[in-house]
Amino acid sequence: MSTLLRVDASIRLDGSVSRALADSAEAAWKAEHPDGVVVRRDLGQHPLPATVWPTLAAAQVGQEPVADSDRMPLAEAQAIAADLAAEARNADAILLAVPLYNYGIAQNVKTWIDLLLMDRDLAFGSRPLAGRPAIFAIARGGGYAPGTPKHGWDHATPYLERVFADLFGMNIRTAAAELTLAPVTPGMEELIDASKVSESEAHVEAENHGTVVGRELIGHAA
Repeated sequence: MSTLLRVDASIRLDGSVSRALADSAEAAWKAEHPDGVVVRRDLGQHPLPATVWPTLAAAQVGQEPVADSDRMPLAEAQAIAADLAAEARNADAILLAVPLYNYGIAQNVKTWIDLLLMDRDLAFGSRPLAGRPAIFAIARGGGYAPGTPKHGWDHATPYLERVFADLFGMNIRTAAAELTLAPVTPGMEELIDASKVSESEAHVEAENHGTVVGRELIGHAA
């Protein structure tokens, strides 16, 4: 039985493009794995406590957190980090739905990644995730393609690729929708049609990625 770890980061439920893209990828994956298990981690609705990482980082170097507000019981922080690492280790594939916020990833995603990296084995030891697939479902409110004024301003996707591909060794597939703010942002009206095209194409990519990853896992299990 295969396991898909789905991680959502959008603070929105209704109207979230990244969640919708992840839905397309998940549905395609489940079509290949009707008995598969989907483990859900919703960082947008249930962010991790901001005090976890300072507590663990301080303990790692033998110091106390710099402020009382950064403190939490060390055992509690260690248990949270261990649960997150176990979720990743036990997943045959990871589906990560991330919106671009302020040209990068939001604090809720950064905290999750920082805690995964607390398990040094994931990135610097045996690297148990190496070779496993990961699907990125990414929503960008503006346009960041080559030739656009803000080309190069997407600091989320390269960072995610650096962590999950270069450090964890996972095989990355990306479905990204751009101009997602056009329908609701004054001054972007002329880009609405382009945003719809981008979103439609991204859904096709997400579905294809879910199908391909699902079939790869079936072949691996065989």
